[in-house]
Amino acid sequence: MRALVQRVTEARVTIDGAVVGEIGVGLCVFAGVTHGDGEPQARRLAEKLWQLRVFPDDDGVMNRSLAETTGAALVVSQFTLYADTRRGRRPSWAAAAPPARAAPLVASLTHALRELGATVATGRFGADMSVELVNDGPVTLLLEV
Repeated sequence: MRALVQRVTEARVTIDGAVVGEIGVGLCVFAGVTHGDGEPQARRLAEKLWQLRVFPDDDGVMNRSLAETTGAALVVSQFTLYADTRRGRRPSWAAAAPPARAAPLVASLTHALRELGATVATGRFGADMSVELVNDGPVTLLLEV
């Protein structure tokens, strides 16, 4: 699994003009699934996100995690994280897992984050979503498990 993670002051997902997921301070997590991924990868990614030290401590140093703050996570499925752009002008999506495989693993990631104690909002798998966010820092990281 892969996640593009942005520290945000706020983020929301809308579908057809209706807000379906929204957070304040926290992490906006764009999650991608590839063919070999399973429950262990979803759990490991959740743990990594929960413990990722990207929030400032009292001295302004990125030394705190979601586990140590009141921050939340907005998880949005993003198959395009597995795009192959090495050849030509059109990306190949061959490395992205098909929806029947990816949807349950994105749900597992969300469930694992909640089990760890995170407040989690989500988009809707497979929907045409609009994502708005205010990147704080800016802090943007690519995680892979």
